[in-house]
Amino acid sequence: MSTFRAVVIDKNESGQNVGIRTFDETDLMDGDVTVRVSHSTLNYKDGLAITGKAPVVRRFPMIPGVDLAGVVEASSNPEFKSGDAVVLNGWGLGETHLGAYAEKVRVKGDWLIPLPQGLSAEQAMAVGTAGYTAMLCLMALERHGLRPDQGPAIVTGAVGGVGSVAVALLANAGWHVIASTGRPKEADYLKGLGAAEILDRSELAGSGRPLAKERWAAGIDTVGSTTLANLLSMTKYGGAIAACGLAGGMDLTATVAPFILRNVALLGVDSVMAPKALRMEAWNRIARELDHDKLAAMTTVIPLDQVLEAGREIVEGRIKGRVVVQIA
Repeated sequence: MSTFRAVVIDKNESGQNVGIRTFDETDLMDGDVTVRVSHSTLNYKDGLAITGKAPVVRRFPMIPGVDLAGVVEASSNPEFKSGDAVVLNGWGLGETHLGAYAEKVRVKGDWLIPLPQGLSAEQAMAVGTAGYTAMLCLMALERHGLRPDQGPAIVTGAVGGVGSVAVALLANAGWHVIASTGRPKEADYLKGLGAAEILDRSELAGSGRPLAKERWAAGIDTVGSTTLANLLSMTKYGGAIAACGLAGGMDLTATVAPFILRNVALLGVDSVMAPKALRMEAWNRIARELDHDKLAAMTTVIPLDQVLEAGREIVEGRIKGRVVVQIA
């Protein structure tokens, strides 16, 4: 097809506008692989792009969507051929390169990985960048030498996409999981994913003490700001927090006390530019270790027509778990 449906963000003197439009294949960006997209997903970053709440989009017009699963339609890259099922996360998709909320994309083959064995395209997008990032965080904690017998692990923003998958992955790995959330009515949902305790996020709000009572050995933080500062102050000696999000803000008003008095580590986790070998390891582990029933329990599927409203809802904190966007 020479034209196809896509979500397009444009900008003029009056500001940003977004809608579903017909897009011409000749206007796709350079790349050596063309993919027919079947599914995408909704991440917090996608919501920021759709609403314009943060400068995620770096060029206009832009098709948002940082994740895709689909089938190769044409390729001049030796690693991929027509008919191959593939997945893509990050690499500037939906930010600087036309993204996944479209029936077709053209990208660099180096950005693609084969669809992991044991996952369907829909399941891969139920995982998406959020779940793949959660696995990168778990791997970072493991590389630091942390084990479940050293104490609990805390997850902040636990009802969100990264948080939901992180709870399930940590529980599967044998951790006693403390799920922090501002939505106490979702306690049963979080316990169904494997959380052993629910912690109200108010306990991590506001400026805390440089050092507080030691409560957990490890953590995955999606919030940042004062929440992360409080997490660090309550981390056990030799523990670590893997930080991957900024839903609460980009600031970090903390002291060096946890680092120099308790040997605590702050592990930064990036998923956008992670090298291919690390991506492959993370995705292969997800295919083996993430319970498919738990994945289904945290997933909602919507058509492309509903992604604009869903993008607004995720920024407002009204989305639970993972949202798959069915493109085709």
